[in-house]
Amino acid sequence: MRKSWDSYFLDIAEKVAERSTCDRLHVGAVIVKDKLIVSTGYNGSIQGQDHCSDAGHLLNEQGRCVRTIHAEQNAIIFASRDELQGATAYVTHEPCETCTKLLIQSGVKRIVFAHLYKNSTNHHFYQEVRWEHHEPAVQS
Repeated sequence: MRKSWDSYFLDIAEKVAERSTCDRLHVGAVIVKDKLIVSTGYNGSIQGQDHCSDAGHLLNEQGRCVRTIHAEQNAIIFASRDELQGATAYVTHEPCETCTKLLIQSGVKRIVFAHLYKNSTNHHFYQEVRWEHHEPAVQS
């Protein structure tokens, strides 16, 4: 059976996540408009800076690694504003509250993610966007 578009693009996000340079959590994002990929991103260090895999993690007070730019942020950076208007973001993991706000502010109208990520504040921000959790397919 042919997989759905959502499953297809989430699979691509999983593949993009393999480029991640933070080994705490490999995250990939794919932004799609009219079934065409307009941008991808993975969590990694800013240009010219050490990667977590080389220099270790830089943790903040909440225990999050702040050495990297998040996958969603990188995908937004590498897309044009027009491409983001009305687009769908496919993300391997539930976006953090900052990425949720950035995706919505950039014009993304639908966010689809595979893995839940503990976040107690996201519900304050996603009223203006279609927010969808899709369980990853079980590999046989």
